[in-house]
Amino acid sequence: MTALFALATSVLWGLADFGGGLLTRRLPALTVVTASQSIAVVVLGAIVVATGGWTEAGPRLWFAVAAGVVGPVAMLSFYKSLALGPMGVVSPLGSLGVAVPVGVGVVVGERPGLPQLAGIAVAVAGIVLAGGPQLRGAPVQRRAVLLALVAAFGFGTVMTLISAASTTLTGLFLALFVQRVANVMVGGTALYVSARRGAPALPLDGGARIVRAALPALAFVGLADVAANGTYSIAAQHGPVTVAAVLASLYPVITAIAARGVLKERLRTVQAAGAGLALVGTVLLAAG
Repeated sequence: MTALFALATSVLWGLADFGGGLLTRRLPALTVVTASQSIAVVVLGAIVVATGGWTEAGPRLWFAVAAGVVGPVAMLSFYKSLALGPMGVVSPLGSLGVAVPVGVGVVVGERPGLPQLAGIAVAVAGIVLAGGPQLRGAPVQRRAVLLALVAAFGFGTVMTLISAASTTLTGLFLALFVQRVANVMVGGTALYVSARRGAPALPLDGGARIVRAALPALAFVGLADVAANGTYSIAAQHGPVTVAAVLASLYPVITAIAARGVLKERLRTVQAAGAGLALVGTVLLAAG
C-alpha cells in the first residue's frame, strides 16, 4: 500500500511540475502559484464541508500551517534558482529534499533492510540523473545553488510536515485545506509586494484574458499538487517513511517523460540512465 500511494504521489507531482513549468512560460511564477492554490482552496473547502472534516480540528493542524508557509517559499526559491541556471545543474538539486523525510524516518527508529538501503541509494541516484545534470559548461552562480538547496530543504520539510498533520482521511482533507489557505496567504502577499515594486502580476500581452484561458491548466496543477500531498500522507502513515519519501521523490522522472511525450523533448543519455536506475531502485524498495 505504501509503495502504491508513494508512486501515485510521484506521478501527480511530476505532472503538476510539468504543468506548472508550461504555465510559467506564459504567466508570472507567483501568479501561477497563487492562482492554482486558490482553486485548490475552493475545491478542498467544499470537500471539508461535505465530509464534516472541520470536526477533526486540533493541534496537528499547526503542521499543516507550517507546511503551507514553507511550500511557497520553497517553490519560489526553486523557480528563482532555475532562472539563474543553468537548469541542468540546478534542477536535480531540488530532488535532494528527499533527505529530510528519510532522515526523520531514521531518527524516529526506522531501520531499512539491506535491499531497501540499496534501493534508496539506487533510486536517489536515478532521481538526480533523471533531472539531466549538466556536468560541464557554463559556471553556476553560488546564489543559484544556494536557492536550489533552500528549495530542496523546503520540499522535504513539506513532505515531513504534511504527513504529521492528520491521522484520518477527513482530517487529511482539513489539513490539506489549511495548508492551501496558508499557501495562498503567503503567495498572495508575495504577489502583492512584487506588484507594488513594479513586477507584472499579469502577462504583458493579453493580461487577464490569458489567465482566464489558463484556468483549466491552473486547476489541474493546483489539484494535482493537493492530491500528491494527500497520497504521500497516506503512504507515510501506512509504511516506512524512508520508503514512501524515496518513491514519492521519483517525480523528476515523470516530468522528463511528460516533456518527452508532450513537447517531444529528447531524453539525454544521462536522463535515460537515471530513469532506469530509478526503476531498479523502485523494485528493490518494493521487494524489501
